[in-house]
Amino acid sequence: GTLTAGVWDDNRNFDFFLSYRSTLYAQQLPGLLPITEADHQAAHSLFAVPPGRRETLDVSLIIDTTGSMGDEIAYLQTEFIALSDAIFARYPDAAQRWSLVVYRDTEDDYIVRWFDFRTDPGEFQVKLAAQGADGGGDTPEAPDMALFKAADLSWRTDDDTARLAFWVADAPHHDSNAADMADGIRALKDRGVHVYPVASSGVDELTELSMRSAAQLTGGRYLFLTDDSGVGGAHKEPTIPCYYVTKLDRAILRMVDIELSGAYREPEPSEILRTGGDPLDGACELSSGSEVLAY
Repeated sequence: GTLTAGVWDDNRNFDFFLSYRSTLYAQQLPGLLPITEADHQAAHSLFAVPPGRRETLDVSLIIDTTGSMGDEIAYLQTEFIALSDAIFARYPDAAQRWSLVVYRDTEDDYIVRWFDFRTDPGEFQVKLAAQGADGGGDTPEAPDMALFKAADLSWRTDDDTARLAFWVADAPHHDSNAADMADGIRALKDRGVHVYPVASSGVDELTELSMRSAAQLTGGRYLFLTDDSGVGGAHKEPTIPCYYVTKLDRAILRMVDIELSGAYREPEPSEILRTGGDPLDGACELSSGSEVLAY
């Protein structure tokens, strides 16, 4: 795997998240999600309880397939089977199902396409391999419609299933669709789906905040690509003070492992390419004197 990524959990660092969020809301960025601090507090309380072990796995890949996403799409197409095999090797009894939602924008040849859950990774790989990057061009895309569609897939509803959506994107929603975007996130939350955004090259402040809000509200974590791989465009340095950089496939596997086992684990020392903020025993001290936890 050539792409590299860090991970952050805003529920582990909730005070930091609220402060980051209020800074951006004070700037009155266009397109801010109509989600209240009380909504975030309620989610934080919900995910404070350790989830316990899960037996089966439903994963949806939600991918922005506009022109700027070529590197990320090619990476997922190349790495998918190895990822699925690695999950199987670690959890041979965890029946895997995979679904795919791809999206562009309202002016493109399609807005949203989807392929519901498949139990055969090979069949899923064929669908994934058929996708290409094209269109877009005007930064905002249609993730709100893609998130709604993803919530509508045939997720397993039992308590034994880990439900993850990896949302791989580099552009925000249209400002006028902020309410739809918030509703799309809530629809996934209502299905018990944990959203794991993967912030790709070119994300702006609105995209980072929307992605982190989606992860925090649904009990997922925020993954962000870094420049360590030398692949693709420049990646935004996130408003995140403490993290480990690993290869993206290792980060995705670790998230699946955490969801299935119900227990947090740090990256293996051999997986860590570098750190942000110099974590010591998994924590960093900020200039304010407060402490945040790496993920």
